Amino acid sequence: MITRSRQVALALTVLLTAGAACQARDNEAQGRPGPAAGAFTLVASGGVLPHDSIIERALFDGGGAGHDFRPMLAGVEPVVSRADLALCHLETVTGADGDYSGAALLKSPPQLADGLAATGYDGCSTASDHSLDDGVDGIHRTLAALDRAGMRHAGTARIAAERTAAVLPAGPAAQVAHLSYTYGTNGRPLPQGQPWAVNLIDEKKIVADARAAREAGAEVVVVSVHWGTEWQEKPDARQLALAERLTAAATGGRPDIDLILGTHARVPQAYEKVNGTWVVYGTGDQIAGVTTDARGRQDPRGSQSTIGRFTFSPPGRPGGRWRVTKAEFVPQLFDVDAGRVVNLNRALEQGADVRGVRDRIRDVVLSRGAAKDGLVMGK
Repeated sequence: MITRSRQVALALTVLLTAGAACQARDNEAQGRPGPAAGAFTLVASGGVLPHDSIIERALFDGGGAGHDFRPMLAGVEPVVSRADLALCHLETVTGADGDYSGAALLKSPPQLADGLAATGYDGCSTASDHSLDDGVDGIHRTLAALDRAGMRHAGTARIAAERTAAVLPAGPAAQVAHLSYTYGTNGRPLPQGQPWAVNLIDEKKIVADARAAREAGAEVVVVSVHWGTEWQEKPDARQLALAERLTAAATGGRPDIDLILGTHARVPQAYEKVNGTWVVYGTGDQIAGVTTDARGRQDPRGSQSTIGRFTFSPPGRPGGRWRVTKAEFVPQLFDVDAGRVVNLNRALEQGADVRGVRDRIRDVVLSRGAAKDGLVMGK
């Protein structure tokens, strides 16, 4: 009898093979050099959450004829496009026929996917508390927009088979499986008869999916989790407990998960090495409008975020673990007045007075001792 895990693994094997060919063509077309000795760099950024002001800015940048998100993201394009693999977190769904909203039920223009792709992103996690803001149709439109932009996606699905990992080749040798889960959908029930439409956090399911991806041939397994307490810089008890258990899961002495990427808290949170695996508890939001906290007060931290950058190197023996040999974070700010993402270290080099914001983000990121495990601030 073929088990469910084996069925998933067989499906992923097909995706791994197809994904490798697609990525090779993408790299050739974009002129991306492969990293030396088989190593590759992976970058991952925070939530893309277009509020009304963001949608209006994109319309202005598009000259009024359409929405253009490329100028908004231009400040991080050098970091994103130079990585071998770049992952984003698309927190909203795509609206239909001009019905776009950045308040309450969030529905973004389809051109958002084009802007992310033009910036250099290869794929997005899509499981979030807003995944069902426009029901099943919203999921379908979102994934169709990403497909048209040539981007992979994980976390939401149109059919049951699509809920498996997105497979993204990285560098000359590695196959990376990307999985995505959310704590919930703001009280909206999963569509009747479609429990696979949104991946909800379930420890056993996450581990099973990671093992299936590994069995199918993925050298590196990355898990995105939409979790945590909004406006809280310290990871909460549930984040800490789940991170501990997921990083402890192993098969044959090899960890099942190689990197955990967290979103949802609205503010940057710490990075930490847990059981030998890097965990980003919260990146913050890469794009968001003016935000207010639980008491209705404007909170500038909602415009602050990080990009994680991890260099993975191949194992010394067949079947061994690909290890992170360099771990970095790049502090960012979304300038809500200009409607632009700002790389704070680059801005400092150009004379901008942003040292206080940069240093505050740095202190939060390093607050759980990641510096002793080698985490450094990058540009």
